[in-house]
Amino acid sequence: MDNLNLRHLHYFWVIAREGSIVRAAESLDLTPQTLSGQLATFESTLGNALFRRANRALQLTDFGQTVFSYADDMFQTAQALTDVLRQPPENRPLSLSVGIAASIHKLIAYHLTAPALSLSREVRLSCRSGDPSALLKRLGQRELDIVLTDRQPPSGEASQFRSHRLASSSMSLFAAPELARTLSADFPTSLDRQPFLATSFDAPYISALMNWFASQNIRVKVVAEVDDSALIKVFGREGLGYFAAPTAIRDEVCRQYQVVHVASIQEVRDTLYGVTRARGSHNAAVAELLRERPELDDKIEKNEL
Repeated sequence: MDNLNLRHLHYFWVIAREGSIVRAAESLDLTPQTLSGQLATFESTLGNALFRRANRALQLTDFGQTVFSYADDMFQTAQALTDVLRQPPENRPLSLSVGIAASIHKLIAYHLTAPALSLSREVRLSCRSGDPSALLKRLGQRELDIVLTDRQPPSGEASQFRSHRLASSSMSLFAAPELARTLSADFPTSLDRQPFLATSFDAPYISALMNWFASQNIRVKVVAEVDDSALIKVFGREGLGYFAAPTAIRDEVCRQYQVVHVASIQEVRDTLYGVTRARGSHNAAVAELLRERPELDDKIEKNEL
């Protein structure tokens, strides 16, 4: 069978749902004889019976049940699409697929994404977290509408993507209470040769932080590289080392992970971007997410998130 006759498949689906050729014929505005003939043709094409008769009722065969499960998904989806297309364009739900770099703290990711959910239209949000390069690949393949990341696309891919600055925060250092007491005693000299938990070394703020360490003559003892914003804080909570996180979420980090804020470093900043395809997007939810919000930076600097 080279081509599946969708009209015959639809007739079969209606018969299966109605449980009777007579009732299905009424629903389809066909005669029972015509519908019975169409069903027989479809079964002949498939090479298997779709129904068996039991006490004058039609029951699906095992093969028929398999076909029906696929047909039901197809036609239910088609009906849902029809319902959406019947709505005025301005009322149709928007789909928004967001890729979030694993190194971005989830609370900040929420505040960056939330504006898109404030539209008067319904927005169906899908979030995927992962490595920035993998997320950019999915963006280029149109599997995502936008990627939230702490780094701009590589220069070789600059023509494929467009980068939009969304927010920026200074960085702070955190540690479990016992280690924090040691680090706070004579900061920043106290950091020398103390265990440090790093995120991926290609993260821009890590490079800036390493330069700051060097300017302070601090010898960095990296004990782990953890490219996940939540996991690195768990390691820090267990006392394995101190770590850096945006000052904007200082209170949340301390509360959630039972760590202590050691110090803020104004010279080191974490800047976040929204990356879209170079040709742009007509998605109103993406446009709302990218709209400039100076107040977000103000809240970040005042630690009001």
